[in-house]
Amino acid sequence: MNNKNERNLNKEYQDTANRKYAYEFDYLLRDYMLDEFKPHFKGRALEMGCYKGEFTKKLLEHFDDVTVLEGSSDLIQEAKKNTGGRAKFVNSMFEDAKLDGQYDSIFLMHTLEHLDNPTKILNHINKWLSPSGVLFLVVPNAHAASRLIAVKMGLIDYPTAVTEGERLHGHRCTYNMGLLKEEVNKSILKIKGEGGVFFKPFANFQFDKLMNTDIIDKSYLDGCYKLGKDFPDLCASIYLLCGKGNK
Repeated sequence: MNNKNERNLNKEYQDTANRKYAYEFDYLLRDYMLDEFKPHFKGRALEMGCYKGEFTKKLLEHFDDVTVLEGSSDLIQEAKKNTGGRAKFVNSMFEDAKLDGQYDSIFLMHTLEHLDNPTKILNHINKWLSPSGVLFLVVPNAHAASRLIAVKMGLIDYPTAVTEGERLHGHRCTYNMGLLKEEVNKSILKIKGEGGVFFKPFANFQFDKLMNTDIIDKSYLDGCYKLGKDFPDLCASIYLLCGKGNK
């Protein structure tokens, strides 16, 4: 496994021949995540990994105090432009970060799968989390309906495989709910809740194409979000709500 010092985070987010890094569907999905998580929002917020700051902007609509921890200096520059200086940015690898105080809402969204040492980072988060705080831990789902279809088509070897395109973008693991819980249970954090966001019948690139036609509309997308509550194991993303644990 690569040492963290060998990784080039400024390169990992770039598009590749095999895989686009961010689709329009990704931004749409973040809106549904906000709807899912808003009832639990409180206090100071910490976003771990920001890409170009689109979700940071959304967090600033709900929190007065937002800190962003990001390892890519290039992405921080993009995010600063998008947020108009309203958030505090810390450019550091998660393993080395020195943060000021504790946070009531910590967001680690579509980032755990990039980490070389998830247990170590989750234990860092436990220190940064306030006594009544919540970690919103979200990962792409290995058992999303679209991914299971891709396995049946022979495009992916098995659901939890890391594809070559994902590897080029820094993915180290592909989680289903069982694997995600195992990961958290290795740490000090305590699992308080779980679920899935957005039933996903199509791949990201297919959603992007369909959303530019009249084949699907907002009501269809809302229906997929609502259906995801009935079938969380088939959703685009799965999540755990985690609280502070004791050593």
